[in-house]
Amino acid sequence: MILLYTHKITARLNYICHFILKEQLGLDYAITTNKSDCLDPNQIVINYSNEKIDSHNFYIKPHALLFETEIKYQHIQCFEAYGNSAFFYVKDSDLAFDIFAATFYLISRYEEYLPHEKDIFGRYAHENSIAFKNNFLQKPVVNFWIQHFGKLLLSKFPNIDISNQSFKTILTYDIDMAWSFKNKGFLRNLGGFLKQPSLERLYVLFKLKKDPFDSYAFLDQMHESLNLDIYYFFLVANSVNEFDKNISLKRNPMQNLIKHHLNKYNIGLHPSWKSKKNIRYLKDEKKSLESITQEPVYFSRQHYIHYTLPEGYERLIECGIKKDFSMGYGSINGFRASFAGSFYWYNLSKETMTSLKIIPFCFMDANSFYEQDQDAEKSFEEIMHYKNICAEVDGLFVPIFHNNFLGTDKSFAGWREMYAKFISQVLQ
Repeated sequence: MILLYTHKITARLNYICHFILKEQLGLDYAITTNKSDCLDPNQIVINYSNEKIDSHNFYIKPHALLFETEIKYQHIQCFEAYGNSAFFYVKDSDLAFDIFAATFYLISRYEEYLPHEKDIFGRYAHENSIAFKNNFLQKPVVNFWIQHFGKLLLSKFPNIDISNQSFKTILTYDIDMAWSFKNKGFLRNLGGFLKQPSLERLYVLFKLKKDPFDSYAFLDQMHESLNLDIYYFFLVANSVNEFDKNISLKRNPMQNLIKHHLNKYNIGLHPSWKSKKNIRYLKDEKKSLESITQEPVYFSRQHYIHYTLPEGYERLIECGIKKDFSMGYGSINGFRASFAGSFYWYNLSKETMTSLKIIPFCFMDANSFYEQDQDAEKSFEEIMHYKNICAEVDGLFVPIFHNNFLGTDKSFAGWREMYAKFISQVLQ
């Protein structure tokens, strides 16, 4: 048992100690405010206070963040520590920075509660983040910090038993538009044809050619040799608009598509663009999807990664969502929370840990293609960077793909082959 001594126990400190010490390092611990515990030579102690008490303790001088209750601007100055960027520098400590406060700042998404610029879609713009500004967005620095912290603890206390995390991959797919031409109905196809005449549309509608967005059999084949968790998120908006364009759930083919995947994979909700404005839409969409699955839907990922904190996550909790896969940017690839792994969301506005588990993603095909202007070959290099760096820290690697990228649409030439190549690397 490790004791962490501090002058004051707070909700923030409780949360981050459990995350780092228990969840990541597998250590049994307790928090104490009894200074005399630090003087027991037989007790393993992390001293998290402003006073050095005993040389046998592992000493971390604290930043003020975890003892505050307000949300305010924090002065962030990054520096290099142990081969990675860090901040909240502290002097005369066994660690060059306050790992508890810095980790809390990143995974709580503290900066997203502060005044900030929105992007063109009204989302938190990645350019605001300290990870982007300090060039560590593409690196899960929290994992590296915790790895190094574990090594230092072992060096100080050789008898402690630290549990190593295991590298894991979760494959996820967003079904924003199940088919390009099929099953849309006469009026939508007529309007699409008049707007952009296409022989391919006619070939598909007359069943002379496969729909270019239909990659489902291909993906089933890719998955046959994989022993991985796989999630499909279906957009089931009740009406079509500029951003919500999927096939109506009232149509049997859409229902059958969901049922097909339900038999093999995890099914989640892809809340529509308009659901952000009214929780009633979110509840209706969840209920509609559950009418097909015939079981509760506990997983979600926001369409366009369109959400704000804390309201976005509070809505999910109210609707009974248990795991959300939206922690990432819809404008650039990278580690939004600077962590490759799952964690429970801490609601800063209420100063409490919630039951909502966050599953971050670090790569999305649409970011590579539309936002970063990369072809399939360059995107393969990028996704392998994320896979490899997640493996290096024994972290969780979660990419996002869309069915339309992996079909036969000429706009996404090379992506199907890139994906097959990627899957061959996942198997290794």
